[in-house]
Amino acid sequence: MRLEAPIPAEALEAISAPFAAGAPYPLDAPVLQPLGLLLDLAGEMLRERLFVVQTAEAGPESCLRTDFTVSALMAHIESGREKGRYFYRGHVFRVAPHGSDRAEEFPQVGVETFEPGDPVVADARIAAEAWRAARAGGRRDLSLLLGDVSLFGAVVDALALPAPLSARLKRAASSPRKLRAELQAAVNGERPPTGSGGRLGALMSGLNEAEAVAALEEIWELAGVEPVGGRSASEIVHRLAERAALAQAPRLSPSQADLFGAYMAITGAPDAALDEVQSLVGGKAPALAAAREAWRRRVEAMVGAGVPAEVLRFSTAFGRAFGYYDGAIFEIRSEALGPDQAVAAGGRYDGLAARLGATISTGAVGAMVRPGRAWVGA
Repeated sequence: MRLEAPIPAEALEAISAPFAAGAPYPLDAPVLQPLGLLLDLAGEMLRERLFVVQTAEAGPESCLRTDFTVSALMAHIESGREKGRYFYRGHVFRVAPHGSDRAEEFPQVGVETFEPGDPVVADARIAAEAWRAARAGGRRDLSLLLGDVSLFGAVVDALALPAPLSARLKRAASSPRKLRAELQAAVNGERPPTGSGGRLGALMSGLNEAEAVAALEEIWELAGVEPVGGRSASEIVHRLAERAALAQAPRLSPSQADLFGAYMAITGAPDAALDEVQSLVGGKAPALAAAREAWRRRVEAMVGAGVPAEVLRFSTAFGRAFGYYDGAIFEIRSEALGPDQAVAAGGRYDGLAARLGATISTGAVGAMVRPGRAWVGA
């Protein structure tokens, strides 16, 4: 397993300080996490980044801790508090991306906050804290990349697409790679990508759920397959049915695909980038005007909190690997390390509590820093 070199204790404390301040609830997240839950919340694409483990104590569906967000939210739900700010510092475990088989274990420092009130103010505060934490490591080549998952939904709604097509595009929006595949299929006149299991899902769509589960279990038995650390047969059947239904949705026309392609190419200073988005769609989307005003306030608050305006960039194609983000997102990058090694990252995930089955109504936003990347001596 690849380990990051340790950094001096004083550097770690300096990087942690912006997050630790005003955080009365330290978070001690279990190293073993429920695999099925994380895949449901973050998406199947996360599976390739996880260490799946099987122990007698934890049961068959566990993985090593890959981040702290879900654990923090679950702790907050269990607390019954209206508001909470949770600071954490500990190691996470991931498989390196981009086809690499490298295993990684590295420390992560961060904060998750849950509170009602103005989300724009909270977003700006968290991003500014992450900026100060990243800068505390000594790097002076940092930039702050901004994005907005909800902005894409506003563009889709503005075009009044058929409901199944709108749902499919919004589902793909959590991952730029998925969305590009969707657009490319439309350009080539192909059926939209449905992910693995599309044909099996279509075959099972004519069965009721009990019959489909029985058929899948019979396939496993005939093949001598005993699933370990994954989903149950009923969970797989449900997901296959969803994919089969999405595959029947209308396709994008080439002109629509061109519009979305142009949307994903927009990048630049926040004001200019958001002007481009509004010009692309025209006056069809009042929600875009509201989003633009929210970003004006967000950027103003970030700059007021000490983030230099010149380091801010907005990209419509920017997305996070974790599929539960549903609002403003950001990454802090180092010119020396490059775009694939973010120093810090964070964003808003207001809808995650409901997906966990909670009835609480609260805003949710957080951020983390990788000290091993923030420290200039690494």
